[in-house]
Amino acid sequence: MKEITMETYIKWFRDMSFWRKFEDKCRSLYLNQKIRGFLHLYNGQEAIPAGLTHAMDMSKDKIITAYRCHILPISMGVDPKKVMAELLGKKTGTSLGMGGSMHIFSKKHRFYGGHGIVGGQIPLGAGIAFADKYFNRESVTITIMGDGAVRQGSLHETFNMAMIWKLPVVFICENNKYAMGTSVKRSTNIEEIYKIGLSYGMPSYPVDGMNPEKIAQAASTAIERARKGDGASFLDIKTYRYRGHSMSDAESYRSKKEVFLYKQKDPILKLKNIILKNKWEPEENLNFIENEVKKEVESCVEFANKSDYPSLEEMYNVVYNEKNYPFLDKEVISS
Repeated sequence: MKEITMETYIKWFRDMSFWRKFEDKCRSLYLNQKIRGFLHLYNGQEAIPAGLTHAMDMSKDKIITAYRCHILPISMGVDPKKVMAELLGKKTGTSLGMGGSMHIFSKKHRFYGGHGIVGGQIPLGAGIAFADKYFNRESVTITIMGDGAVRQGSLHETFNMAMIWKLPVVFICENNKYAMGTSVKRSTNIEEIYKIGLSYGMPSYPVDGMNPEKIAQAASTAIERARKGDGASFLDIKTYRYRGHSMSDAESYRSKKEVFLYKQKDPILKLKNIILKNKWEPEENLNFIENEVKKEVESCVEFANKSDYPSLEEMYNVVYNEKNYPFLDKEVISS
């Protein structure tokens, strides 16, 4: 595993603070009807991409995930301005403004979505890993799902094939306890989700999802196993989201006290305390970082606001590959 140093902790603090402020701004834009449709925020789960990207080979490894997908592509190197533009439906966005919140993609940065179908990305992640093995690319695919998605039948089919074919894939459950609004306790007879992988002979472990160092350590082991050709692993990363499942979630399934108690375990606060305790940076420097990331988020919003919406013709072009498609109404396109 790559060494975790003082610089690593300071980078994590900066990145995770930016991601948190980015999502807070998205919430504000949604409430002001600048962002439409669905919006699923990542607040509280920032330690996951911090730990994963530290463990990954960022020149060739890949990530595929579900629809809570704004922060993960940014952690992979996607320009946050383009992510914000996508959220606002602008043509400078990652999918030309036509994917929106749940469908962020970047082939260049090996981020393959962003999928709205619950669990739909699980077999797709195994498929990407199969292609990498077939073409000897030595890449590993991180396939992320929520605790609700592990109830899908496709997970079991995929786990079985991944083990039979020794695919270079790491399956990760972002276990934030509630799926949409149903707790893990109410939806399964096996509350320790990692045990699902054990039934396929897959190395599977619970991981502290509020600690990027522990995530990096667990992910490094799983990635190394996959890259050596020994096959898949499954990490049950126990995290917590501070916001609702989506912006329309009234959160009646959990108490304010529970949320408050989990906020005492905030991964960003933990990082800050460790940095201060070890005297790696004075508090005023960390405050400066927090102010700087706020400005960076505002620059993302400014970029998105100044960008144009895609034209009607551009919308047709991404749907129809054949230029002279017989059912296209030319008059509608040009109007």
